[in-house]
Amino acid sequence: MSDVELIEGCVERYYASLRGSDPALVREVFHPNAKITGYLPDGLHEMSVEDFAGFVEAQQPSPDASDAPRMLEILSCEIAGETAAVRLRESYLGMTFLDTFGMLRVDGRWTIYNKLFHVES
Repeated sequence: MSDVELIEGCVERYYASLRGSDPALVREVFHPNAKITGYLPDGLHEMSVEDFAGFVEAQQPSPDASDAPRMLEILSCEIAGETAAVRLRESYLGMTFLDTFGMLRVDGRWTIYNKLFHVES
């Protein structure tokens, strides 16, 4: 598989973690030291992977179980050696997010090192 395909697979697993409210999958796709940061309507949020995994798990019923609209679009992917920058748009919890992922290849596996998010609508 190409690096782009491996990165896209990681992004798809990330979205599956949201859709299934799956904290174990969140922990799998994020680097342990990752930060998740951005603005929700109530202001700035800064989370560790554990904070984010707990947030995702708390969404019950899961988006998949409640048949919430599904939308994931990878807008760009730029690779520089063992790093990548990925821009994506997804629907989650009734909102449309524009995310920027900083990714690292660690031991041959691509992981999300940081996530910056913006709510478009």
